[in-house]
Amino acid sequence: MLMAHKIALDPNNKQATHFARAAGTARFAYNWALAEWDRQYAAHREDPFLPAPTEAALRRQLNAIKRTEFPWMLEVTKNAPQMAIMQLGQAFRNFFADRAKHPTFRRRGVHDRFTLTNDQFRVAGRRIHIPHLGWVRMREALRFSGAIMSATISRTADRWFVSITVETDDPPRRPVEHEGAVGVDLGVLALATLSTGERVPGPKAHKQQLGRLRRLSRSLSRKQKGSKNRAKVKAKLARLHARIADIRLDSLHQLTSDLTRRFDVIGIEDLNVRGMVRNRHLSRSIADMGFHEFRRQLEYKAERRGAAVVAADRFFPSSKLCSACGVIQDEMPLSLRIWTCPACNTTHDRDLNAAINLARHAVSSTVSACGGEGSGSGHLAPVKPAPAKQEVSAKATLA
Repeated sequence: MLMAHKIALDPNNKQATHFARAAGTARFAYNWALAEWDRQYAAHREDPFLPAPTEAALRRQLNAIKRTEFPWMLEVTKNAPQMAIMQLGQAFRNFFADRAKHPTFRRRGVHDRFTLTNDQFRVAGRRIHIPHLGWVRMREALRFSGAIMSATISRTADRWFVSITVETDDPPRRPVEHEGAVGVDLGVLALATLSTGERVPGPKAHKQQLGRLRRLSRSLSRKQKGSKNRAKVKAKLARLHARIADIRLDSLHQLTSDLTRRFDVIGIEDLNVRGMVRNRHLSRSIADMGFHEFRRQLEYKAERRGAAVVAADRFFPSSKLCSACGVIQDEMPLSLRIWTCPACNTTHDRDLNAAINLARHAVSSTVSACGGEGSGSGHLAPVKPAPAKQEVSAKATLA
């Protein structure tokens, strides 16, 4: 199992400057290789006898010319440009397999990172040794044991981090509490409503800091380009964006860790987040909650603990389905938060009713997939959502 541990670094000024130079070298190599790839591919399309571009050929081409045309590349580790071209090759493989869009050029200040192979660095306690630089302090020691595969050094705002990938043979951890199944309904008023009746409020970090964001953005726009004052405000704005992201991630980690620790089966919805953010009235609130990141964290943590995540199809009527009698309502606008079933006269809270229906759907799916009920989690496997043939509107998705 591959696991990555992201650790904050504590470099001095010389080391931070070297990191920036190495990241710039990796970014230049990536952009150079992308331009060459497009040029050679266009030539190959016109004349099939010309060779098609490949990752290995571009790496050899750069090695042949960098000493004369780009001698400054020799000041940093050789992994910086070579790994960048390898990442470009993977990006093109994803593109040709229809898994991603065509690669785009990397930008300074956005893609400040470079990757090292395991033979180019070593970790000792709370230090990491970088080629051409020496030992750099880390804020904490590596928590995972196993074979170290690679390390990626990146910058967020004005801080540097290292993400160390480790191949570990540790078995999945079991849930420490067996509370059965739970349904989780995500929303913008509360981050999550559980079928147990619990409500988890979202931090809404972006909304809380929106006034400060606007003030700093206006201040940045008034500064002269290239001035030191503009650089100071830009760094301050970047730190604020990083803080908002950290607050959001912290709340999601706490929620997903709690769910996978307590429950064996977790029912969620297969939300069409891309369609939901097209609603101009709710797009900011939806993005502030981090629905996609919630599902990503939940799935990998559940796999590590042996729990099952069941994603109901996006057309599953979780809110319109009465959890008491099973009657489906025809219409239910998003503004209707509490409703009464006309068939059984049961009053429902919209979010809680959806969470209960998701929990029942998850239980029925795991029972049918495993061939028996059973109370333990050892026989359960994550159930993938049913394929959706078409997209729905943001308004229908929020129902």
